[in-house]
Amino acid sequence: MIRIFLFFTLVFSYANVFSQISEDELSVKATIDRLFDGMRAGDSAAVRSVFDPTARLQTAFSDKEGKPVLRTGSTDRFVEAVGTPHDEMWDEKIWSFDVLIDGRLAAVWTDYTFFSGKKMSHCGVNAFHLFKGENGWKITQITDTRRQEGCQTESGNEAAVIHAFMDTWHHAAATADEDIFFGNMSENGIYLGTDATEKWKRDAMKTWAKKYFEGESAWDFKSSNREIYFSNNKKTAWFDELLETWMGTCRGSGVLQKETTGWKLVHYNLAVMIPNEKINGVIELVKKED
Repeated sequence: MIRIFLFFTLVFSYANVFSQISEDELSVKATIDRLFDGMRAGDSAAVRSVFDPTARLQTAFSDKEGKPVLRTGSTDRFVEAVGTPHDEMWDEKIWSFDVLIDGRLAAVWTDYTFFSGKKMSHCGVNAFHLFKGENGWKITQITDTRRQEGCQTESGNEAAVIHAFMDTWHHAAATADEDIFFGNMSENGIYLGTDATEKWKRDAMKTWAKKYFEGESAWDFKSSNREIYFSNNKKTAWFDELLETWMGTCRGSGVLQKETTGWKLVHYNLAVMIPNEKINGVIELVKKED
């Protein structure tokens, strides 16, 4: 017996909610922007202006023997190095900002890639601490990581990346490609189907769907009218889409999280859409089935 459950979706304007950036957040970001603008210009005075007098610089890494190292550098030496003439521009490109503020304390996490001229040197993350004093926000500490593998080298169209990601995910079900379908979901990913019993974590769904993926096609849903939205730090995305399925037109919606290996689907909801003028008949049908 197939139970049809109705999903009434109240769509809030998440895009507007996440786009409301506070004045302090803008000021914190502007302080960090001035640091990297000063580095690109070789302007030691501009770089000095963003640091608190007590500021320190640290780098977290593993040495050649694999032992953990936390190296502390001199802010004064860094500022001096910025102002010392060098042949190539120091260009640290920032790909994302994740800003947290409580009172006069701010913490900022950024993904970056450092270029010397046009040549990529390394990449990693910066963890900033900032304090808001009488002269505004100042950086009190930067701790970074550094690597040379898996570095982003240019700004990408993340919406296009997610469209391709989701199209590939649906195609994997249509072609019974189990590895891609479940591989694109996070380890704790959840799939909600149209039946009340159909709430699975990824691996439980993989067990349930095994018989379907043994054929040439598990199911074939064609997506259209997909809308994608992003959080401010560009690490979380959510979407809704229309699907042509054997059940008729359905709506899918979901949440994706950007991990070190790329985007992963952490939540997907498949909903049957019932025209309002037919709702009473469907309700009566469900009651009879009960």
